[in-house]
Amino acid sequence: MPVLLRISRIIDTFTEWVGRIAYFLVPVVVAVGVWNVANRYVGRAIGRTLGSNFYIEAQWYIFSLIFLLGAAYALKHNEHVRVDVFYSNYSPKRKALVNFLGTLFFLIPFCGLLIYFGWPYVEQSWRIRENSPDPGGLPRYIIKTFLIVSPLLLIIQGISEAIKYFAAWRGVLDPSQVEEEHETRL
Repeated sequence: MPVLLRISRIIDTFTEWVGRIAYFLVPVVVAVGVWNVANRYVGRAIGRTLGSNFYIEAQWYIFSLIFLLGAAYALKHNEHVRVDVFYSNYSPKRKALVNFLGTLFFLIPFCGLLIYFGWPYVEQSWRIRENSPDPGGLPRYIIKTFLIVSPLLLIIQGISEAIKYFAAWRGVLDPSQVEEEHETRL
């Protein structure tokens, strides 16, 4: 079990770094958004089009990256949506078992399905080097790659969470330690 917990810590460190990348993209998307708005209003005032599809698409690509890269980080910090009707009354060990089983039987298979069904679209996009149909737009195949990367990151972090929850359920790890790790942030 110590080897698995060490692997879990390595995965958690990796997810923290991916989360930092997503975190630092937030001011970038805000800046691009401000640029788009400023160009639109200044352009209207002077009677010229100052914006371009490049900046508009860049804004939604960056926003998509924040969401897609941040999903595993949110899982690591227990920030995902949960319906607590029964769960909130469970003991810490029972919560660990429910989380372990949920990760094993729902999260990982669901992410596997996302990869399985997304792969043909991503592969096709790369094969034809898909670009935006709009003039001045960005390549689409790069952003579509994250339809595979995001669930893969979720699976990796799910493995880390499953290890911790299993250890907590078996009594190797105190369930409060798992919760403390979820509280640690950037």
